[in-house]
Amino acid sequence: MKTNKTALALSLAGLALAGQVQAQENKLYLFNWTEYMDPAIIEAFEEKYDVEVVQNYFNSNPEMFAKLNAGGVSQYDIIVPSNYYIPRLIETGLVQELDKSKLDNLDNVMEQFADPSYDPGARYSAPYQWGVTGIIYNAETFPDAPKSWSLLFDPEVNAQHPFGLMGDGQVSMGGACAYLGHGYDCTSMEAWREAARLLIETKSRETFSGFTDGTPALQQLSRGVTHVGLSYNGDFLFYKEENPDAFANMEFMIPDEGAEMWVDAMMIPSEAPNPDMAYKFIDFILDAEIGAQLSNYNYYASPNEAARPYLDKVLTEPPVQPSEADMERLRFTPTLEGEQLQTFQQLWSEVKSR
Repeated sequence: MKTNKTALALSLAGLALAGQVQAQENKLYLFNWTEYMDPAIIEAFEEKYDVEVVQNYFNSNPEMFAKLNAGGVSQYDIIVPSNYYIPRLIETGLVQELDKSKLDNLDNVMEQFADPSYDPGARYSAPYQWGVTGIIYNAETFPDAPKSWSLLFDPEVNAQHPFGLMGDGQVSMGGACAYLGHGYDCTSMEAWREAARLLIETKSRETFSGFTDGTPALQQLSRGVTHVGLSYNGDFLFYKEENPDAFANMEFMIPDEGAEMWVDAMMIPSEAPNPDMAYKFIDFILDAEIGAQLSNYNYYASPNEAARPYLDKVLTEPPVQPSEADMERLRFTPTLEGEQLQTFQQLWSEVKSR
């Protein structure tokens, strides 16, 4: 009788485990930026592969990195980090190398993204979208706004209107570096210290509203909480099209001193619960028509060469596609590691605590 009970218990446990595996196989956990995916694409993927896509969201790369370190590495199948966080994810072992034999549509990727500096040989990542971080402002408040970081950093240019900066330290520090003449992609200790001093001075102004990332910065601008801040070109155009009245006087600007160009890429965490489905999802996004549908939905530029014929005209013009002059001013945010990263984090912590 005891043997039979044991056998029955083992049988039930086996059924339960099989059920868990089946449930796992029928779900894909996607960790992505807010407002960055066409729901119709998710529905099409779910229908094609008989799977449920569970989406979770983040507003900054540091937030994404912290959640992965806190157990997310075994909770998500796909993450979508920005270029300068990719080496950090690789070095810390939080992501797995891609098996390119499972990605039939990888050849659709533009040449400039096939062997990127942030992931040589694109061994760990497949590009998702690319864009620009720039200054968003109320053109009614600033009818003669200079095409410059001075709109944020010079109290004489903006003496009385509330403004915000990005919570992502490298972006805000890069902007301060650019304004001071060191270039957006500065990495020298001297330039960082000068930029940190400027940020501390800027924070102390009565009109400083705080550090806000991406989408929330646009929402603050539309409500009049701020009159100038930082956000992304695609988010800006998306909200301007969605709510033309609230964003009627809002403009997006790439400062002449330089700004950030970024690439967001799809990666598979090292302990992803459903890696096979993750490959299917990456390949689905790399399809020419799906890639165009994604960009047409969220107003960001596509890294997919094969998608070009299917893109809306608005995606071939500023602010989504910057002018040639502005393209020359754009830089990738530098990847930091080791002592350099520790030094930067100490400086940024000082900026936030002062």
